[in-house]
Amino acid sequence: MLTCQRHYVNAKPVPLGYGLDVDIRSVGASGLRVSRIGLGTMTWGRDTDEHEASELLDTFLSAGGTLVDTADVYADGESEKILGRLLTDADRRAQVVLATKAVSRPTSDRRFDASRGHLLSTLNASLRRLGVEYIDLWQLHAWDPLTPIDETLSAIDAAVSSGKVHYVGVSNYAGWQVATVAAMQTAVPGHFAPVCAQMEYSLLQRGVEREVIPALKGHGMGLIAWSSLGRGVLSGKYRAGIPADSRAGNPLFASFVQPYLTEHARRIADAVATAAEGLGASSSEVALAWLRDQPGVTSALVGARTPAQLRTALASEALVIPDPIKAALSDVSAPPMSYPEFGWNQR
Repeated sequence: MLTCQRHYVNAKPVPLGYGLDVDIRSVGASGLRVSRIGLGTMTWGRDTDEHEASELLDTFLSAGGTLVDTADVYADGESEKILGRLLTDADRRAQVVLATKAVSRPTSDRRFDASRGHLLSTLNASLRRLGVEYIDLWQLHAWDPLTPIDETLSAIDAAVSSGKVHYVGVSNYAGWQVATVAAMQTAVPGHFAPVCAQMEYSLLQRGVEREVIPALKGHGMGLIAWSSLGRGVLSGKYRAGIPADSRAGNPLFASFVQPYLTEHARRIADAVATAAEGLGASSSEVALAWLRDQPGVTSALVGARTPAQLRTALASEALVIPDPIKAALSDVSAPPMSYPEFGWNQR
């Protein structure tokens, strides 16, 4: 039986509170550095209250984690408010690389709005809710087909020039959109190019491998993965059904999980569970370790509901998956690849 290895990967590890080390990575070619496990806060203010959020944040920071990600629309702004109250502690704020997003307007007729006016007013609102003077990483949550890209990019430049934002990124962009924004911002001196793209990426969703990851590599950008555990399915919790206390069992989040409750997803989750059993690890550890080792990945966000779940995710830092098992997981989850991603001479 293959056994897993647990070791400290970084030459200068950040000490964890319970015997592990969180690796710190540069975001693309930029000077921004973040923990390669990030804390997602999408459910804060909905199925995670402030007391629970405080426990999660303390667990994460004591483990050496740094990247905490939120968005202006999470729980209608309540996620940012909770995080802001927790960051009034100066020691906490000093440890956090604070990331948030703008553009999405889920309750509006206009689903996405990247106009200059909306972006800059949203930025100021996020700063108020978070109770901070600047945001470390401000991300465009989605592409807006109605706003000229020049206008959107002018808002990015204004935000960074004002000191309210230190770095910018994009999220949920297609490969050509990533390349367009990066090329336009680097073409003229004095403009601020995005340093990363936040994309859904896991063993259950590998579409970014076709064109987004090559675009990121070509422009020196990093990838921050959201839904790293396939919306929770890769943890193995749904293999025998839908637990009543799970997100799939919660009316607020059931539709979010449902697309991955398929036979294809079950086969991948079963393969992860088999690998985990052989390695003496949990399914979550295996899924996160596989993702961590994919080319271009800077950090993987986890939206744990409990400190115990978060500790399991953080334990993936020490797990080394043997190459044959890693290859088997890649094979069972491989996305369809054909022309033009695979060219004439790659068959």
